[in-house]
Amino acid sequence: MLRIRLARGGAKKRPFYSIVVADSHSPRDGRFIEKVGAYNPLLKKDDPNRVTLKVERIREWIAKGAQPSDRVARFLATEGLVAWQAGNNPQKGEPGRKAKERAEEKAQKAADLAAAAEAAAAAPPAPAPEPEPQPEPEPAPAEDAPAAEAPATEEAPAEEAPAAEAAAEEAPAEEAKEG
Repeated sequence: MLRIRLARGGAKKRPFYSIVVADSHSPRDGRFIEKVGAYNPLLKKDDPNRVTLKVERIREWIAKGAQPSDRVARFLATEGLVAWQAGNNPQKGEPGRKAKERAEEKAQKAADLAAAAEAAAAAPPAPAPEPEPQPEPEPAPAEDAPAAEAPATEEAPAEEAPAAEAAAEEAPAEEAKEG
């Protein structure tokens, strides 16, 4: 089948399209039969050089059975060569199967939460358990006790260390006497 379609040319980010008649099985930028026009999308829409067409040759190819692509049909419709109609795909905006399933699950969860909230509102509230009585704090000791708990000076640990060593030395000696 013959198609009248666009073949891309130009540099990177600087597109330029040739309007060609080609076999529908050939690659987009591959082999074509005849070049019948050009399209430069970088020009303004009202520029006459944006789309150039060889109208007589296009009429001949359409008479031979060539079908224009959607984009080329738009260009040809402005020249009055073909009647172009916008495609109608009512399913285009619909979400896919998995998205619909996720939406149903989300709606089900929301309904379950709403039902649980209604059930909680309808049921009388359960009596709150009374807090356990906490024991009263012990009365503060006399004023002498805080002074005794005060950190000792550097001399005090030095005096305690020989006493601890002496107690440690006495313990093995007592064990030896018992045995």
